[in-house]
Amino acid sequence: MELVVGYGLILLVIWTPRPWQRWFYWAAIVWILAVVPGSFREWEMGLRRAGFRRSLWIFGAALIAAGIAIAIAARLGTLHFPPSTGRFLLGFLSYGVWAFVQQFLLQDFFLLRLLRLMQSAIAAVAIAVGMFTLAHLPNPVLTPASLLWGTISCLVFLRYRNLYTLGMAHAVLGITIAITVPGPVVHNMRVGLGYMTYRAPHHRNQIAQTVSTDAWVMAEAATRRSETAPRRSEITTRRSLRQARP
Repeated sequence: MELVVGYGLILLVIWTPRPWQRWFYWAAIVWILAVVPGSFREWEMGLRRAGFRRSLWIFGAALIAAGIAIAIAARLGTLHFPPSTGRFLLGFLSYGVWAFVQQFLLQDFFLLRLLRLMQSAIAAVAIAVGMFTLAHLPNPVLTPASLLWGTISCLVFLRYRNLYTLGMAHAVLGITIAITVPGPVVHNMRVGLGYMTYRAPHHRNQIAQTVSTDAWVMAEAATRRSETAPRRSEITTRRSLRQARP
């Protein structure tokens, strides 16, 4: 019941339009906060320091993958950053919190309950990863990325039982996707109904347009002046000849 209601509320948040989405959002938070304390075990929830150093390699692997992706995006010309360093740091920090929340839901809320219900850990991981992946539909970039990362993070969690390194690695990989994949392709990291209703912004550089228009007008004026200059000279010459006649 905890799994069905919790996952159902999450799907409603993803696929319900506003203003009803907000009500389902708070309902999901209240439900999760209500059922988590009843099964809380610090050693099992991954909130302890043990296993942090041993699992820190996953964060290093995420940094290496991010560096490779950034280098490829820079060569392809798809690398983009926020307009200021402050906004980039703020976005990284806020997404880092959201990445940790996602890992908490995947490992502590879904995987641990599935481990009690399923006869094998492999079946529990497969179902948890499937739920995690379905929640990222229909985004063509985040869905396969969620399938891959969900599998890796669940297996790493079963070995080390630490959420901190997984949240850190998730944050690095998510930010990497955001700055290497064009926004219109990944729909600004949206999923569900938000992905379906996304409309790419049409940015028009008015300054550049004005400059180019002024340049065109100036060029046209110069061309017209050059074309009319011989005619004016001819008219002036004729007038001079007429005035010189007796």
